[in-house]
Amino acid sequence: MEEHTDEHAAEGDHGAGHIEDIAFSFEGPFGSFDQFQLQRGLQVYTEVCSACHGMKFVPIRTLADEGGPGLPEDQVRAYATDLLPVFDSEIGEERARLLTDNFPEVSGAGMGPDLSLMAKARAGFHGPYGTGISQLVNGMGGPEYIHAILAGYTGETQEQAGTLLYGNSAFPGGWISMPPPLSDDLVTYEDGTPATVDQMATDVAAFLMWTAEPKLMDRKSVGLVAVLFLLALTVLLYLTNKRLWAPHKTKRKH
Repeated sequence: MEEHTDEHAAEGDHGAGHIEDIAFSFEGPFGSFDQFQLQRGLQVYTEVCSACHGMKFVPIRTLADEGGPGLPEDQVRAYATDLLPVFDSEIGEERARLLTDNFPEVSGAGMGPDLSLMAKARAGFHGPYGTGISQLVNGMGGPEYIHAILAGYTGETQEQAGTLLYGNSAFPGGWISMPPPLSDDLVTYEDGTPATVDQMATDVAAFLMWTAEPKLMDRKSVGLVAVLFLLALTVLLYLTNKRLWAPHKTKRKH
């Protein structure tokens, strides 16, 4: 389980609640996704979140990609058939989902927002923790926001305009209409990891960061090569400039 620190946005900053900074494995210039954590996060999403939240922009086949959950292709194919069927306009009827299809879209009364890009759509750090330097080190805080929402229920409830609201220390205003989705031992991890609320929230937050940025590791690799190239180019330009102009500068002095 990742270490937590007490960094969070001030209660009044931009309406933000209590958001903890979490040391996710994929953060930083050399970070990478934890394959087993992504698999656990997929399990939490499938068994808990998928009933109310879709991921219509995520191709099912990417579950087998390197750098992601890395599931065997036959397992991904079987997983696809267990999802909600898709309407095929070519045959005019519903069929089981294939590797080439995306995750289902979940819509209707009482359903939540699509989670495909949620980790990028939500910035958890504001105010003093939303400065450029902090975001460079800690990221935008999208996964932290997701974790905080899932683990931030206080147990309090209140009714407003006929709607039951639940106390949540991370949600702006302190109250949210979504009931607490997680409870201890709600899922059973195959690797034996204790399924606490904090662990499940961390795992699914990491998984949703991967769905939002599946090529994050590739971008980091390209960025590192680009930085090294620019450093080498800077050195070469400096040496070239010194070799070409140093004799002329010496003549001027004399």
